[in-house]
Amino acid sequence: MFVKTLALTAALTMTTAMAQAETFEIQMLNRGDDGAMVYEPAYVAAQPGDTITFLPTDRGHNAETIEGMIPEGAEAFKSGMNEEFSVTLDQEGLYGIKCTPHYAMGMIMLVQVGDAVNLEEAQSVDQRGKAKSRFAPLFEQVQ
Repeated sequence: MFVKTLALTAALTMTTAMAQAETFEIQMLNRGDDGAMVYEPAYVAAQPGDTITFLPTDRGHNAETIEGMIPEGAEAFKSGMNEEFSVTLDQEGLYGIKCTPHYAMGMIMLVQVGDAVNLEEAQSVDQRGKAKSRFAPLFEQVQ
């Protein structure tokens, strides 16, 4: 009887955790509230197990992790051009994301999953041009 109760409790816990996972939709835009070549929203506070879905609202965009701006043990990713792309993030930390062709134009975003365990490492990555100025207010939102 104890084993059945334990198994049922474990199954309910897993179901509850799965039901609580969120999906965040990110639009990839030629023009948005913050100017040209942006992700909206540009900052997301998620929890481990949440999914980020990138929507190619405008053509010519993708989503790719920035080297040095993902937590230890997390897998880098790169979507195809003009494709809807979803990724479930399980490792706590900050994920810097860029649009490959528009990185120099500042098309970046920051996803915080749980605790920002890699804040110093993510902030130390050398950003240039508009990417640098767009990351500054995003890092201010880190909790």
